[in-house]
Amino acid sequence: MVPITATDAITPAIEHTRRQLFQRFRLGQWTKMAFVGLLAGELGGNGCGNSYSDFSRHAGAAHGLPGSLGIDPALIAAFITTGVVAAFAIGIIFLYIGSVMRFVLFDSIVTRECRIRWSWSRRLGAGWRYFVWKLLYVLLALAGVAILVGIPVAVAFAHGWFKEPKEHLPALISGGVIVFLMFFVFFVATALILVLTKDFVIPQMALDDVDVMEGWRRLWIMMKADQGAYIGYIAMKIVLAIVVGILIGFASLIVGLIFAVPTVGLGVFALIMGKTAGLVWNAYTITVAAVVGCVLLGIFLYLISLIAVPAIVFFPAYAMYFFAGRYPRLSEVLYSGQLPAAAGRQPAAHGQQSVPHNP
Repeated sequence: MVPITATDAITPAIEHTRRQLFQRFRLGQWTKMAFVGLLAGELGGNGCGNSYSDFSRHAGAAHGLPGSLGIDPALIAAFITTGVVAAFAIGIIFLYIGSVMRFVLFDSIVTRECRIRWSWSRRLGAGWRYFVWKLLYVLLALAGVAILVGIPVAVAFAHGWFKEPKEHLPALISGGVIVFLMFFVFFVATALILVLTKDFVIPQMALDDVDVMEGWRRLWIMMKADQGAYIGYIAMKIVLAIVVGILIGFASLIVGLIFAVPTVGLGVFALIMGKTAGLVWNAYTITVAAVVGCVLLGIFLYLISLIAVPAIVFFPAYAMYFFAGRYPRLSEVLYSGQLPAAAGRQPAAHGQQSVPHNP
């Protein structure tokens, strides 16, 4: 198969998405793809940083809240400590689940059919290797951030710039600009590594049973031999991600407003009724409120991920059609719709068709 450009890969990816999702609409398949895409991190660009900033800001503004509501500060401290530990443990668990789900997503795109249990049982080994790599990747990224921020701050403290900031304003401003630029370059580099790993290393791990480093060694050779094509791919994917992100964001906003109005109304009604009944904030009521909040958040995330299912299918398919001409093993399975026996041969679903090549 002749390699195609990043622009040419759009058409077969759209056709692939249309056939997999719309040719025979099945809500069950959409739900499975939404579930897999959410856990696999295919919706990672939906403003997580802003959500964290908002959470931090609201948490800082609520310091006086416990006393005003009559809640024991020790109880709040216990909940916060438990929450931090639980969040860390849950984060590790979901990091592993997401690693395996990345391969489940790969299988779902290739076979045009999402079979979670079938793929999960066959991808545990590759998922574990990817999980270990991602864990190291996260730790190294955090270490890099600590170095980029810690060293300049330590230098500023050592020179006493923070004691008399007005006297050292030019140095602080220039240093801040340099740190920002370095942090931006670092962020772009780490993001590119993660994206290229998901798009081009995962197929090699799935089909050739190699680890991440071997997949990167092969990919690096391919990228050096065809630099322009890969640069074009990255640029085109950024453009597509912005366009699709705007569309999904607009649809999510509409769904969020529709979901929020009755939810807020019911919440206010529940608070009024609880206050009327003499209920107070204690371990039981806080736990119930947290459980209800988690359930509502889960429903909202499900609706958002359901809206994003076409993007969940399109972007991996787009990467595969671009990469297929440069990786013959992927081309074989992508256009046949069948995984090799080494990965557990998947029988074609009834009425399933391979997407024709459209260079």
